[in-house]
Amino acid sequence: MKKSNIVSIGLRAKTARAIAVVLGGTTDAPLVLTKLEIRLADPKIPATAQPYHEVMDLPWEESQRAVRKSAVAIEAIARKALTRLIKELHSQGMKVLGVGIVGAKDRDLARIGNYHIRAHAAEGVLFRRVLDLAADANGLKKRTFSDRELDQIAATELGAQGDVVKRKLNDLRHTVAPPWRADEKQAATAAWLVLHRPGR
Repeated sequence: MKKSNIVSIGLRAKTARAIAVVLGGTTDAPLVLTKLEIRLADPKIPATAQPYHEVMDLPWEESQRAVRKSAVAIEAIARKALTRLIKELHSQGMKVLGVGIVGAKDRDLARIGNYHIRAHAAEGVLFRRVLDLAADANGLKKRTFSDRELDQIAATELGAQGDVVKRKLNDLRHTVAPPWRADEKQAATAAWLVLHRPGR
């Protein structure tokens, strides 16, 4: 059983945004305390929305250099957004145990020949990485999960309990304001694995 003031944050990285789910409660009764979308782009800096699309016609090495300024801006946005969320939770008497981050895993992007597909893939990795950096900057314990491997990781770690947890998180749609889509459920799963990790 967990004290009711101990929570974890689940983040599902998307292009230019992240879905955040703050999870508390017990293993038997998970509770979504907050659900929101965090903007990871600055409207005043258009290149922060799709930074690799802005430079996708450049050779890969050049595009990585060209995107650096936008990446630094996005890192700052993510760090400040997570700091605000943590401060808000602390002001409500909650203790943040850690953060679970779901997104595109690191891969050899240079091997993707199609420039447009590579831009999308690179942005997927970038927006997940900035959340990793934001968690580190805020001193949070973090776990990072591949969006394509999260279900398997949860099943492996939770064993027979995995189906029960999945059902409980699905059932949250009855008590949480919509939307409660795959992205929200992935964020909640990541938060659950941080909050109730077996053997932690």
